[in-house]
Amino acid sequence: MKPLKTEIQDAGTLRELGSASVQVVHDLKNQLNGLKLYATFLRKRMEKAERPADELETIAKLIAGLERGAGDMTLLVRYGRPLDVRRQPGTDLVRLLRESAEGARVETDGGAFEGDFDPALLAEALKNITTGGRASAQAGDEGDASVRLAREESGESAVVEWRGVPLADTDGDPFRSFTGGAGLRLALAARIIREHGGEVSNEAGVIRARLPLQK
Repeated sequence: MKPLKTEIQDAGTLRELGSASVQVVHDLKNQLNGLKLYATFLRKRMEKAERPADELETIAKLIAGLERGAGDMTLLVRYGRPLDVRRQPGTDLVRLLRESAEGARVETDGGAFEGDFDPALLAEALKNITTGGRASAQAGDEGDASVRLAREESGESAVVEWRGVPLADTDGDPFRSFTGGAGLRLALAARIIREHGGEVSNEAGVIRARLPLQK
């Protein structure tokens, strides 16, 4: 194969490869869901036949693995396709944080924190950050996490800080690691925040997200 001649051609090839990969992952996800249906059918038949406990445990683990695989593929497909952001002016950021707290302590400064946000998408992003992508969080860890919401001095942006959030061990940015389901959820959360005109970072164990507020 001949090497690509320019960076523009290389970028175009990567975009095409990414689009093709998303479609392949989408098809694989559908196949996994089909296998899950067959496995579920077999489990029900085995339960009626009173099969040994180890056989039932094996097929239950098989179904759980298929569910995890299909779930990760769904996340990857969502990340690879444009987000359908439906902004609602006057969306209360405090309410979204409290609804997505997952047991974490939430502290806020006084005053209103309203912006042009998509409530469903932004709540999903905040929830996934609070749980560290969920897959990497251990039972009970969420209760040790805290979330603080404050205004920047300019008053134009809100700053959300997470402390005590368990993140998977990565050599670089956890929001770009794409390590398993947890990494995919964190990457999608960062993308949702960027789509809202914000940014997210992780420094010295403190996660920060900045989001623009209504003027």
